[in-house]
Amino acid sequence: MTKATKLLTALPQPQRAHLMTLAREVSFPEDTRIFEAGGTADRFWVIRSGAVSLDQQVTTLQRVTVASLGSGDLLGWSWLFPPHKWDFGAVAFSPVRAHEFQAAAVLALCDEDPQLGMTLVRSVAEILAHRLETTRGKLLEQYSLHRRGM
Repeated sequence: MTKATKLLTALPQPQRAHLMTLAREVSFPEDTRIFEAGGTADRFWVIRSGAVSLDQQVTTLQRVTVASLGSGDLLGWSWLFPPHKWDFGAVAFSPVRAHEFQAAAVLALCDEDPQLGMTLVRSVAEILAHRLETTRGKLLEQYSLHRRGM
């Protein structure tokens, strides 16, 4: 398994500095629902401190955590792909501080600077590939435990 890509450190310094001009510092108290699956994905965050759980509603009463994110991790990628709806929900597992980016402003910046846009898309793709690999491993582990009756 490869090490997870961190969005901001994946960008060369000039591109990172350009992107950071669009950042806004935000914080979320512990147990705050940051977004819900199916909601409009019009922004994303890079976590500075704290932990966020990504979850999926499996029944009306049960949510399953599918990933845990921490410092340096990208929170939210659905802003980049139509239909721009969140695929999962996210909740602050602890107090969280993050850089928030408005999708429209970032996409406009990517149009102005195609090299930044390509680097950003590649970085998000690497992050998604890593998360898919991690999730697949967790599912196989759960299936194995279930098959053994644990």
